[in-house]
Amino acid sequence: MNEQEWALILGASSGFGEATAIELAARGMNIFGVHLDRRETLPHAHEVQERIRAQGREAVFFNMNAADEGKRREAISQIRAVFEKTPGTVRVLLHSLAFGALKPLVAADDVASQRQIEMTSDVMGHSLVYWVQDLVANELMRSGGRIYAMTSEGGGKAVPQYGPVCAAKAILEAHIRQLALELAPRGITANAIMAGVTDTPALRKIPGHERLLSFAKARNPHARLTVTQDVAKCIGVLCDANTYWMTGNTIRVDGGEGSVG
Repeated sequence: MNEQEWALILGASSGFGEATAIELAARGMNIFGVHLDRRETLPHAHEVQERIRAQGREAVFFNMNAADEGKRREAISQIRAVFEKTPGTVRVLLHSLAFGALKPLVAADDVASQRQIEMTSDVMGHSLVYWVQDLVANELMRSGGRIYAMTSEGGGKAVPQYGPVCAAKAILEAHIRQLALELAPRGITANAIMAGVTDTPALRKIPGHERLLSFAKARNPHARLTVTQDVAKCIGVLCDANTYWMTGNTIRVDGGEGSVG
């Protein structure tokens, strides 16, 4: 029996995670989605699942904190149970978690605390490694697997009010390089995706985001902002089997925005 291909999307109910889940479903993959939604935003998560199912694909979503070790292991156990019923493999893992402290580090009345800095790094950086560890150890992702993590210019630049997230993105990119090295013998690739400035719920939480949006639109050669579908379509193409030699990179998907001064 042929194995069914699944994508595991961390942050599946909004932004890049939502768009990529829908794009990969259109390309024939079933979707495991991890998201954290409360009552007011939960209906949208249900809408995302219905859009996936409308394309004839399966959608299994987990409403949980993706950085919680116990919850992660419960989700891995449920994925194993799905595959025991119908053979499958996690063909793609997308890390698109956006939850962290947006505060200055020093010289302000309200600075990021040690707990907030560590939490931001754990959720937006280290959690990638823990999910990959569990997927590989349980043989849920094998040769041909593709790992992608959403990063930003903050991984290499200082941005006001963005210090804890800048550090987390730098950690995330370092983890991608190391995973690419260690997973190469298994035929699994790992790449970071640096999207252009995109008007997402996560970006709107950044103090002064209006200026970021205005500047990005002004400098982008296409005279518009990146949208989540731009990135999702690119990830869909990068999932092709013929990209097996592309690994360990930070790939810009920004319409040329980062190339312009």
